[in-house]
Amino acid sequence: MPSGADFVEQLKKKFPGKITGANLDAIDPWIEVAADGIVDVCRHLRDDPKLRFDMLNCVSAVDYFEPDAKKAAKVAWQPHIEVVYHLWSVPNKNSLVLKVILPRWKDDRPGEIPEVPSVSGIWSTADWHEREVYDLCGVRFTGHPNLRRILCPEDWVGHPLRKDYEMPLEYHGIRGR
Repeated sequence: MPSGADFVEQLKKKFPGKITGANLDAIDPWIEVAADGIVDVCRHLRDDPKLRFDMLNCVSAVDYFEPDAKKAAKVAWQPHIEVVYHLWSVPNKNSLVLKVILPRWKDDRPGEIPEVPSVSGIWSTADWHEREVYDLCGVRFTGHPNLRRILCPEDWVGHPLRKDYEMPLEYHGIRGR
């Protein structure tokens, strides 16, 4: 497998406009991929005979949002959601982290959750991981074969790992606090 910066440059050439950033100096180095390029990039990473990222360890999400107005004024980033993919190549014993950065709300409409294409057609394990991210963090994976809640009840309102989530005082007549 090519080394860090060379590898990123090769991906940029193969997928123009789809590799939108990278941090190879991070503790867990990562490459940022545009949402509309994630499926093609992942398929390449899995199918390229030199790379063979044949295993998806997990898909997770991070909500970059500061609900406190005073603290929010001091942060250097705009609110967003990062979907994080941890890949592993069993034959090459290499790991790779990909990130897709999404707005917190689709089209800046609060309550309209952002979307990214599903990679469940590439790695079947994404089925469960994407459902968990959908359920808890509020990211819709388009093209997912069975996108529904996995931990919360189907009629649950909201996504509990969002930083602005407010736990309901009651659910079906049962008080929670």
